[in-house]
Amino acid sequence: MRSVIILFLVISINAYSQNEKSLAASPPMGWNSWNWFGKHAITEANMRECMDAIVEEGLLEAGYEYFVIDGGWRDTRLGKNGELLPNPERFPQGIKALADYAHSKGLKFGLHTVPGTHDCGGDPVGGFGIEEIHVQQFADWGVDLIKLDKCRHSDGWDEVLLRQTYEKWHNLIQKHGRDIVFSISAYTWRDWYPEVGQMARTTGDIEAKVTGGAIFDGKKPQSHYHSVMHIAEVNNQWASFAGNGYWNDPDMMVTGDQGLNEEEQKAHFALWCIMSSPLMLGNDPRIMTSSEKDIITNKLAISVNQDPTEQGRRIIKDGNVEVWMKKLKDDSRAVLLLNRDPEKTKNIEVTLEELGLSGERQITDIYKSKTLGKTTKSISRKIQPRSGLFVIIG
Repeated sequence: MRSVIILFLVISINAYSQNEKSLAASPPMGWNSWNWFGKHAITEANMRECMDAIVEEGLLEAGYEYFVIDGGWRDTRLGKNGELLPNPERFPQGIKALADYAHSKGLKFGLHTVPGTHDCGGDPVGGFGIEEIHVQQFADWGVDLIKLDKCRHSDGWDEVLLRQTYEKWHNLIQKHGRDIVFSISAYTWRDWYPEVGQMARTTGDIEAKVTGGAIFDGKKPQSHYHSVMHIAEVNNQWASFAGNGYWNDPDMMVTGDQGLNEEEQKAHFALWCIMSSPLMLGNDPRIMTSSEKDIITNKLAISVNQDPTEQGRRIIKDGNVEVWMKKLKDDSRAVLLLNRDPEKTKNIEVTLEELGLSGERQITDIYKSKTLGKTTKSISRKIQPRSGLFVIIG
């Protein structure tokens, strides 16, 4: 009898583990409120408008299924039993009604919360010591993704306490049985992330509209936030850990009217696709231009991102010239020839041998959806400043 019980437990644990992996078999795709709206501009009304736009503009059809409300939805205090309270002025109908609305549109619903004692703005609304109350609330509301943002602990975080706290949240989420993607946001890589969450931030915050505008490369004076390329470089270091239901998260994207020109947006999106990053939009879906929409709904680019084979990485760096590559499941390669120079056009070449390929191969321009011919040796192109050529070689 004992052996039967042990066998049952082993089978249950394995099934439980496989279910966790299947929650994010490919990188999650969705939308997050922070980059555009920040903390104080979100309301029940404009969040519903954004849900409507995501569906009406074809973003849900393209794969962007998670609608995540970041910081700003909570009141500045907890309830008498430690429960989370929505901001009564901006979310008068509460969170359950908003989650139900998302589900009625075919979307999945996500929320930001904090594991310490205070949120990042200093309000005492953290879940430390009352995690079960908060996880139960999320399950009752119908939440499908929890973004747990490190923020503040009154006694300070040490690495042991931080890991224990995130593991506690992970275990409670699993205990409640609802399929919830667990998104870790603790600003730098840690080796326990793949055991605990389905996606985890590897970097600090990206420069976005909410911080005064995105930048492709370089650094704003006295800013704590980061450029697209800095984020990509840091995330690239941890490529070998991604896959099998866990994905490195280099932060939400900054497409749209946030500071990048069209070519920079194309390169930015290509990098996030090659790095198998969660594709979390940070734009305003109500006012997208046709060019932005064309970039973020490009089927071939998204197929590169959703291919679960690996996280692609940078394979060549020579000054401002870079080549990024991702192996795909059909043994083809997604390749980005990237020129980071702000002023000069660069000739960029990569050989089939450097890509791990041989024989005759066809080159397809991803953004133009057209064949560029065949090669048996290399691909070489002149690339404009702060621009790239995103191709599949197969």
